[in-house]
Amino acid sequence: MSSMDTVERPQIPFDNTYARALPGFFVPWKAAEAPAPALLMLNLALAEDLGLDAAWLQSPDGLAMLAGNLAPEGSRPIAQAYAGHQFGGFSPQLGDGRALLLGEVIDRDGKRRDIQLKGSGKTPFSRGGDGKAAVGPVLREYLIGEAMQALGVPTTRALAAVATGETVYRETPLPGAVLTRISASHIRVGTFQFFAARQEWDKVRQLADYAIARHYPAVQSAENPYLAFFEAVVEAQASLVARWMNLGFIHGVMNTDNMTISGETIDYGPCAFMDAYATGTVFSSIDTHGRYAFGNQPSIAQWNLTRLAETLIPVIDPDEAKAIDSLTAALQSFADAYNRHWLAGMRAKLGLASERPGDFNLAMALLATMEAGAADFTRTFRALSAAVMGDDAPARAAFADPAAFDQWLVEWRARLAVETGAAADRAAAMDRVNPIYIPRNHKVEEALAAAVDADDMGPFKALLAVLTAPFVEAAGNEAYAAPAAQSDSPYKTFCGT
Repeated sequence: MSSMDTVERPQIPFDNTYARALPGFFVPWKAAEAPAPALLMLNLALAEDLGLDAAWLQSPDGLAMLAGNLAPEGSRPIAQAYAGHQFGGFSPQLGDGRALLLGEVIDRDGKRRDIQLKGSGKTPFSRGGDGKAAVGPVLREYLIGEAMQALGVPTTRALAAVATGETVYRETPLPGAVLTRISASHIRVGTFQFFAARQEWDKVRQLADYAIARHYPAVQSAENPYLAFFEAVVEAQASLVARWMNLGFIHGVMNTDNMTISGETIDYGPCAFMDAYATGTVFSSIDTHGRYAFGNQPSIAQWNLTRLAETLIPVIDPDEAKAIDSLTAALQSFADAYNRHWLAGMRAKLGLASERPGDFNLAMALLATMEAGAADFTRTFRALSAAVMGDDAPARAAFADPAAFDQWLVEWRARLAVETGAAADRAAAMDRVNPIYIPRNHKVEEALAAAVDADDMGPFKALLAVLTAPFVEAAGNEAYAAPAAQSDSPYKTFCGT
């Protein structure tokens, strides 16, 4: 069949509110033909959550849809328009250069979710690219997204990964693939920037009305719904980035076109989790100046939100000065919101159920000690539950010279002494928030190399199974919890999808 032919019998109850409500915000388009699609991964649990028929998704028609070769009845494939600041420089037109939004479905919780193909070929926004994706980056996004979901971080997710049967050309020839991505929506800060840059203020207002109705309906009754909308986005992003920081996650490419209005993590390109704690950690090969280093993520989030605020000035208040004052006050609330979420997360990681004025300094002192001692972020926090039970050895083992950590232990135990409850209960609660398994970079690379170079999905599936239960220690999985061996070459990640 030709590209995106229509399946006669609808198998997915698509809706298309974005396309209906926002004409001029996208370009209708068709996916490129995948010559020999083959299913690499299908997320059965997510399919069930979405109310989709997993058996149909694995049928020839379902596979054709996931590859981009067929458009089911009711879908309306579109490439969305957006702009964005990329590493601080503004690009007035970016858009879906390798993605198509097929439509929306209502999941079993009553929430509206986008279904998007990523890597489905050229669009009018491709800017000279081929619009394709390779197997490795597609599987990376699948893996990290599912790990983040299991860790409790708001995230886009992967429904499927499909090999296309064609070769894509980057530095070397690579097998091609398409990712089916699920999200609360794909509205970004850059979507607002696209129309604000053109001074199309009616469209900015139209987009804000749609985003409010879809993501923050409670603010519709506010005195100024647009200001309340912005405040809600600030809160959502503060919460999201605090969760990243509580887990040692580095997004790697926090451009404004990679920040969602919904507060979900999106675009797992050069992302990675830290091993040894260091605030200046950068993995992305293109982040040569460390703009998106681990410790910069909160300030970059606020910078991105400032760019969103700029797009909303005319819709907040006809008096520009008043609008700027209101938006500035909302922006200034970001730091407090971020610190509140971050400290709540750190208290849980440290076994502190109550709040005391010195908790922030206690948490920061541990991080400083970890950085000075090059201690592994994940293993150190996980080992604290054993220390609660009287065994300091696992935590001390994370430090080459544990003397400074021993001093911190004294302060921590003095703080724990004012807590109530049994030590065993406290340790169990800590293990529910301090993962033992994260996507260790060397294990991710091993799994991707097996899939790409040896056509072996076994290591990927084994790693995925471990990462979807990150808080539960299991015999035989010790290698998944171990940091990589020391190397003279720092780990680097690359934008691939």
